This record gives sequence, C-alpha cells and structure tokens, in this order.
Amino acid sequence: MARIVLGLSGGVDSAVAAYVLKQQGHEVVCVFMRNWDSSLNNDILGNPTNNNDICPQEQDYNDAKAVAECLGLEIRRVDFIKEYWDQVFTYFLEEYAKGRTPNPDILCNKHIKFKAFLDYAKSIDADYIATGHYARVVHGENGSVMLRGVDNNKDQTYFLCQLSEAQLSNALFPIGELTKPEVRQIAIDLNLPVANKKDSTGICFIGERDFREFLKNYIPAKSGKIVNYATGDVLGEHQGIMYYTIGQRKGLNIGGKGGPWFVIGKEYDRNILYVAEGDSNQWLLSHGTLVTDVNWIGDKPEGEYDCTAKFRYRQKDNDVSLHFIDDTTVYVTFKKPVKAVTPGQAAVFYQGEVCLGGGTIEHVYKDGKVIDYL
Repeated sequence: MARIVLGLSGGVDSAVAAYVLKQQGHEVVCVFMRNWDSSLNNDILGNPTNNNDICPQEQDYNDAKAVAECLGLEIRRVDFIKEYWDQVFTYFLEEYAKGRTPNPDILCNKHIKFKAFLDYAKSIDADYIATGHYARVVHGENGSVMLRGVDNNKDQTYFLCQLSEAQLSNALFPIGELTKPEVRQIAIDLNLPVANKKDSTGICFIGERDFREFLKNYIPAKSGKIVNYATGDVLGEHQGIMYYTIGQRKGLNIGGKGGPWFVIGKEYDRNILYVAEGDSNQWLLSHGTLVTDVNWIGDKPEGEYDCTAKFRYRQKDNDVSLHFIDDTTVYVTFKKPVKAVTPGQAAVFYQGEVCLGGGTIEHVYKDGKVIDYL
C-alpha cells in the first residue's frame, strides 16, 4: 500500500481516480489546488474587482469536498496562486501579446500539477501523486515511460509532454486504462455527486469564460485591418490579432465579400490580420518546423529519427523525421505536408503508444523558406 496524494479537481475524472486508488488499497489524501484568485490578480494589475465575478473554482471546490466525503477520504485545500501567476499565466499573456497562440495547460502541468503540487506531496511524505488525466505511465528499472490513454478520443498526453522522467517517476494516472464512458458509468454506479457534471473546456484553473472579455482585462485590445493577402484589399476590421489563430474560418465577420475566408497570417508590428480565400492548402501547408524548449523523455536519438507528431490537440498523427540541433532544439521534417502548423503551439512526438515528449513550435518552413505567419 502506498501513500498517494491525488489532485481532486471537482470533476468526474479525478473523482473516479480517487475511487480507483482507494479500491486498490492505497492511503489516499485528496488535495484541491487553488491557483486563481480574481480579486488578488486584479489587485496585482491595479484593475477594479468585479464583485459579480465568482470564480468557478469555488463551485469546483465544493464539488471536490462532496466527492471526498462520499468516498470517505481526507481533502485539503492548497494555494499555488503565486506559482501559477509567475510560471504559467505571465507566459500566457506574453505569448498572446506577441500574436502567438500558447497552450497554458501544458505549462500548468509542468510547473503546477507536477512541480508545486509534487513538492507539496513530498512534504507530507507521499509516495506518489495522482491525477485524473487520460494517460498511462509504466515504472521500470530503466525509468518511467508515458503511454497514451486507452481512450483515443480523450488521450491527454499532448498536455503532459513537458513532464520530465523524474516527474513521471512520481506520478500515477489511475483512469488511463479506462474510457470516458466507463469513467462516467463508474461515477453513476457509485452515485458520486459529480457523476453527470460536464467536462471543463476552459483555461486551466481559470474556467470557462468569455475569452475575449477575460483577456481584455490583461492585454488592451487594439482593432486593426483585415487584409486580403493576395490583393492587399481591406476587407474589414479585426478586434485584436491576439484573438485569431492560423486557419481560423469563423468569427471574421467579413461575409458577403467572397470567400470563405480563413486566417493565414498576422503582421504584428502593423497590427494587420491577413486572410485568404480559395484552396486553403495553397496557403497553410508546410514541410517542416523548428521546435524549441524540447522536453525528451528518455535518451535522445542520434542522427535522423523517424516518429510521429501532433501539432495540435486531437490532430491525427503525422509521420515525421526529426534531428536534434542541440539538447532542446529539433528540426522536424514532415513526410507529407501538414496544414496550419502554428508558432507558439506545441509539437508533441510519439513512437507508437509511447509519448516521447514535446516542445514549442518556433518557426515553420515551406519549400525551405520560413513562413511563420507573423
């Protein structure tokens, strides 16, 4: 029997993870991580607090308490607000201000759930930490290996790509062998209070909000021109280039002027959003990318190495060949052209079921030339 500290979020996945660990005979201590405080973060920025802005974490905490009580488990509430602000949210804002599209969930896992939370767990003599991620980890004599979750529709290894082998060696993913329908059914059978709670789709720890309105609190929106890249014609006005992603088709508000239109680039210095119409492949296909800040789980390959890669969550695997330029930088060549590979987003590498790690897309190449869309 091990002493395991579980991150209990108030959702159904971590609730069933707690049940699985308890059924296995482990000593389970549940911890609700509080990483966002609207009033405190507004004070940091000098913004007035909206008293009607009730953080969704409070409801999540109440749900987590109800689950712990139902399962007869201890629950603690631990604050990592400063760590989240300093190591996750500040980077998130900086990247958006540059016109890039970051993924805060990846940094949240690296710095909060598997660093600050892990440090806390060790301080109370835990053998492992556990979360409700759909992933698997195999601990062996030669190290720990991360595998995709058995539910391909819910696999979350993409968001765990920055975990080091040392972090993985202390981690458990109790529901990695289950599918989402199986998790739901277990929760229903146990009559858990969150059995029918919908999945969260908001920013990690911040929750579901009107994203544009939320971001305006931290980065002033600056409208600008939407320009047809092929002709130079001005088609309309954008609300701030940080709100748009490469390949985006909806929400451009330039209907009635031909199209369909899709975003192909951003000129940050001139605050211009470029769009195009017709065959999107002509504009959005690329042949390679430079990936930086690469976390590689295990021994790095020498020379050319064939594997697969995802350049956004839920994307199908792409056959690639990569070559390490230095310890944390790889050049990735696509076996077939890939669409809408976007700077600032994550590239995650796989060998079959094994997640090898990942990094940040820095440059994108087409026919040997940089096409960074920025």
